[in-house]
Formats: sequence, structure tokens, C-alpha cells
Amino acid sequence: MQVGGVPKSLNRCESAEELYQAAKQAWLSEEPFHILAGGSNTVFADELSQLNVILVANRGKEIVFEDDERIVIRVQAGESWDEFVAWAVEHGYAGIEAMSGIPGSVGATPVQNVGGYGQEVSQVITQIEFLDAETHEVEIQPASFFEFAYRDSALKHGLVGVIGWVEFELKKLGGLSVPMASGQITNHVGAPYGSQLPLSQVRDVVLELRMSKGMVVRPEDPNSVSCGSFFTNPVVSYGKSLEFPEEMQRWRMEDESKVKLSSGWLIENAGIPKGYQLPGSKAAISKKHALAITNTGGATAEEILELARFIQERVAARWGINLIPEPNLIGF
Repeated sequence: MQVGGVPKSLNRCESAEELYQAAKQAWLSEEPFHILAGGSNTVFADELSQLNVILVANRGKEIVFEDDERIVIRVQAGESWDEFVAWAVEHGYAGIEAMSGIPGSVGATPVQNVGGYGQEVSQVITQIEFLDAETHEVEIQPASFFEFAYRDSALKHGLVGVIGWVEFELKKLGGLSVPMASGQITNHVGAPYGSQLPLSQVRDVVLELRMSKGMVVRPEDPNSVSCGSFFTNPVVSYGKSLEFPEEMQRWRMEDESKVKLSSGWLIENAGIPKGYQLPGSKAAISKKHALAITNTGGATAEEILELARFIQERVAARWGINLIPEPNLIGF
């Protein structure tokens, strides 16, 4: 977002052991701190002079199991997520190709069960090394321990700790993807829903789709100066979904009693167009995607949040839906 003040200190941790030690010291201290990885899904307040930042910078990948059908890879928390996806595609490993272009680190992906175009990390995570803040013990926990749900996990609801590495199980499908669960991808290439496509083709299509929405960080694209989607898509009951116009974007969930609504549609149809700015503010709705708030140059963190509150109020008044912010809001 290119906003936020200067912290009191920044401690760069280049191994899981350094990260765990720094976290333990921070938990015992009475000073405010934040554990930061890629920072792509974070908005920092303008005043941070009392905040100590622990930077997750441990890198590396290790293959722990492999046969003709699958491979299990242990990836350090500080690895770039998209670099890992590109590596998997290049080597013919399927299961994360539709999550190309998502910024941030591998260790951050389990927190909100990162996903895109029909794939979620919870579908491929096997286990995670986790330092528990309560016990100060390092434990290897199975994926089920983190109670993954749509853009959610126990890490957002009271489970506190630090992720050192994440283990993924990917498939070997002869260079093809897993069956595509995104009509956007299959429609784009003229293939039936559920098709298996070449991994490189899926990655190229996803990057193209995300760039068209300003959702890939590129210096030449001012609409990408954002933290991606600022609000999660709300999930409502099937009965509630019938209260909305037929033309509204919506998706049935695995639990067929639930329907996911499009936050972008709700925003635009509450009278807030793409590119909208409050008077005098340098924060704006992206010109490419109504769900992203961008910094047009020199915006303050408070201006970003002021626009977010305005969006919430307008959508609540028009549609009776309370949009929930997706990024971490630090220091507010």
C-alpha cells in the first residue's frame, strides 16, 4: 500500500530458529510488536514509533517424499509464494497453478487460507511447523489443526503462534493441471469446466486475468499499488441470496446451503464506481477492480481506512451486508 510510519525496530530473521527466538522474546516483552512477512496483505498506521517488527526472511525448499504420482515439499515461511508456484509449474507439479500471481510469503498463506480461481492452499497443505505462543513449544501440526475454511483459519480466531515452514503435497499429472474449478479460466481458453489444462497455460491465463484487474504487483501499473482485495466476499444462506437481483454475481459453496456473494458487485451497485475518490483524498477505488483500494500517490493510512469505512457504510445501507476487511490492519 506504500503507507505507514517508521517502526521502532526491525529484526530480520533468516532462519526458523531465529524467528522462533525473536517471537519468544517479543511475547515476554511488554512492548508492541508485529511479525511481518511479505507485507502484501497489510496496512500499517501512520504512527508506528512504538512498534517492533520481526521480519520473516527464512528461505528454502526441501523435497521430503516423491513417487510417480505425487511429491511432498517442505517450504520455509519466508519464501515468495509466487516464486514457489512458478517453480512447481516449471517442474510439472499440480495443485497450486491457479494461485499464480498472489503476492506475499508461503508462511502467510495458511493464515487466511489463501486461494484463487477455485484453488485454496488448504487443499494441498499436509502439515505445518508451528511455534505456539501459549506453550512456547515448536510443534508439527496436521492441516486439520488449523480448521481451514473459506479465507479463514484458526489463526484468525484465537490461535496465536508463528509458522516456520509449510508442507505441501502436489500431484504429478504429466504436465497437466488438476481439474479446473474456475469457469473464468476454462471460458478464457474455450475448454469445458473441469478440464485439465497444461500447467503453464493455467499460470499464463491466471496472470493475465489478475493483471487485467490490477491484482499483480507491477511498477508500471498504478492500480496495483494496493493490498489486493480489501474486503472478503460475504457468505450468506441460500435463502438470503434470493433477496438480491438475479444479475448479481454469486457462487454456490461446497455446503449447498451457503452462497458466496461478490463484494465488487455490491460496491459498484451501492453507487461507488471504479476510480472513486473521496474529496481531497489520495486513496481511491482501483480503476480496474471495485474490490481494491489503491494509493494514487502520497496517500496516508488514515485516508485508506476512511475510504474503506465509507464503502462499508454505503454497502450496509444499500444491501444490508457488512463487508469484512481482508488485510491485516496494524497500529490503528
